[in-house]
Order: sequence, then structure tokens, then C-alpha cells
Amino acid sequence: MTKKQRSYKRLSFSLYLNYVVHGFGLLILAQNMTALSKSWNVPLAVVSYVISGVGIGRLLAYLITGYFSDKLSRKFFVYLGMTCYFIFAVGIPFSQSIPLSYFFAILAGVANSSLDAGTYTTFIEMAHGNGKYNVLIKAVASLGEFIIPLLVSLFANLNAWYGWSFLVMALVLLINAILLIPLKFPQSDVNEATINNLKKTTTKGIKIFTTVLFATYGYLSMALMIWYTQWITLFGQKEKDFSNLQSHFLLSLYSIGSIIGVLLLFVLLGRNVSETSIMIIMNLIATFALLVIIYSKNILLAEFASFMFGFSAASGVMQTGLTAFMRLYPTKKGLVTGIFYFFGAIASFTIPLITGLLSKQSIALAFNMDIVVGVMAVIVVCLITILMNKSIYQQTDR
Repeated sequence: MTKKQRSYKRLSFSLYLNYVVHGFGLLILAQNMTALSKSWNVPLAVVSYVISGVGIGRLLAYLITGYFSDKLSRKFFVYLGMTCYFIFAVGIPFSQSIPLSYFFAILAGVANSSLDAGTYTTFIEMAHGNGKYNVLIKAVASLGEFIIPLLVSLFANLNAWYGWSFLVMALVLLINAILLIPLKFPQSDVNEATINNLKKTTTKGIKIFTTVLFATYGYLSMALMIWYTQWITLFGQKEKDFSNLQSHFLLSLYSIGSIIGVLLLFVLLGRNVSETSIMIIMNLIATFALLVIIYSKNILLAEFASFMFGFSAASGVMQTGLTAFMRLYPTKKGLVTGIFYFFGAIASFTIPLITGLLSKQSIALAFNMDIVVGVMAVIVVCLITILMNKSIYQQTDR
């Protein structure tokens, strides 16, 4: 192993460790809602309002951090993300002000967007355009989501202060910041010939339309997962008459499928399988799995379909779409990341509102409309594939 390879291995470890912390950040406020409610002396609804600040922070920051990560260094934005998460982790447990706590929650959203802008681009440049390392980000974030409830429960069982879970998060960030100091980030390997060739093979109209499709897919791929995870348990209980345990187990199977799907995509992308082919197949599987869950009366079939939905829709196929999008703009990877996840953040904000309105009619309608999202995603990725095959893939080394 060369010195450069050893350095990249250490860099990868630190970048992934940040996403374990990000997994903490996704759930740590929700996991401590009761404790925060008592600490701030406010109702749970106010704590929920503070949590919404994370989404606002993402929406405010994604386009800005994405744009400037191409102008400044990737390392700067990784450190910016870590700093924002550190301030959030230290600030929340010591804050007694709701406006200040809301500001810290917004910082957590900014942290998420900054890490994405610096990390996804770095992994692509480290692997010379291959997106296999990016799909693992989802897996390590899930690891953080798995650890933090256990950590919160541990401190609760010990009758310890709830803030220790936040300080553990801050400590991990501090250690990782020190580990990152001597490490160098890869430089972009896009050359002038690649840029000129891309200009020759991609007309302006096709490029604009493909960009719109990718942004749309950023929304749809996030919407597909959020829609499912929000309503599958209630759908199982109310519409399928599954037991409480069976209904919750559907979501567990979804998570298991997701992890296995991530590992499969890592292997496939490592073998240079086309991103667009993966996107089509995975979205087709996800849509078919939804149909099985909706129309099947058999619990075993529904469980298998839930596993397959996680295996396909939550396998890292969204990150694979981002990699394909980056091929269209090889010199603007950060901006592309910002645009793609900005639309994903819009989905995170709007889908609960949309499904909430639908649920007033029925739980079945609220869940079943996810099929529309799945079909739209299939159509969009098919159009992307047609347009990409006409332009960029004619000249990109695979």
C-alpha cells in the first residue's frame, strides 16, 4: 500500500466517522424530547418546533455550501460541518432559550449540508468518478442512528444528565477534527479535454432538461423513502389488520433490506456497472414491492416486499443518482450536490404535509399514493438514461 493509499484510507475513516455523528444528529433531539421539554419547561410541541429548525437549516444552506465547495476547498466544508455540529451538540443541552435552541437546530441543518458538500465530492474525486464510496455513507449514518437511542437509554437508566449524549457527540467530533488535520484531500482530476469533449457531445437544451430531471429525481427518491417510513406501520395496523409487532417488523425488515442493498451497490459500482441501469432496476423493484404490500393479504409476502423495498429504494440509489448527475458537471460537483440534496430537503419538508392532508381521507390513501411517486421516479430515471446515453456516456471513460 502506497503512502497516498494509506492517507486516503485514514481520510475515508474520518469522513465516514462524521456520518456516524450525523446519524446521531438526525435523532438526538427526538430521542431527548421529554428531557428537553422538562429542561426548557415547555410542551413537547415546542420541542418539535425546535427540531424543525434542522430542516430549515438544510434548505437555507445546501445551494450555498454546494456552490462554494467548488470555489473553496472540500476540507474547509468538512470542517465547517463538523464545527456547526459541535456548536449544536454543546449548545443544545446548555441552552435555556427557545430562540437560541432553534438557532442551534438550524446549525445542525447547515452542518448536514456542509458535510455533504465536502464529503460526497471528495469520495468521487478520490475514486476518480466512481460513486461506490458514497453509497456507504448511508450505511454508516444508519449505524449512528442505531447507536444514539442505545446511548440515550443508557444515560437514562443510569439516571445521568441527558446532556451527556450530546457531549459524547461533541467529543467524537473533537477527536475526529484532530485526526483530519494532517490529511490531504484529493484534487479534481478533470482535465481540459474532458470538459471540451463534454461541451461537444452535450447540447445546451439536453443538458438543461437532464439537469431538471436529476433535480426532480433528488426530490422523488427522498420522497419515496420518507413516504414509506412514515406510513407503513400505520398502514399495516389499520388497513391490513396486522398486529402491532408485525406492523413494526415491516419497518425493521425495510432497514435490513437497506443495509444489504447498500453492500450490493458498493460491489456493483466497484465493477463499473452503469449508474443509470442501477437506478432503473432499483426503482422498478421498489415500485413493484409497493404494489405487493398494498394488494397482498399475506403477511409473509408483505414482509418480503418490505425487505425488497428497503433493498431497492433505500439502498443508496439516491446517492447513485447524485454520482450520475456529477458526470454531467465534472467541474461543479459541489454545486450539483447542493442542488440534488436541496430538492431532497424540500421533499423532507413537504411530504409530511402532503401525506397529512391525504390521511384525513384515509390511511390507505396516504400510503397508496407512494405508488405515484414510485412510477414517476421510474419514468424520470428512464428519461435520464436516454438523454445521458445520447451525450455524456459517449465520451466518459467507464
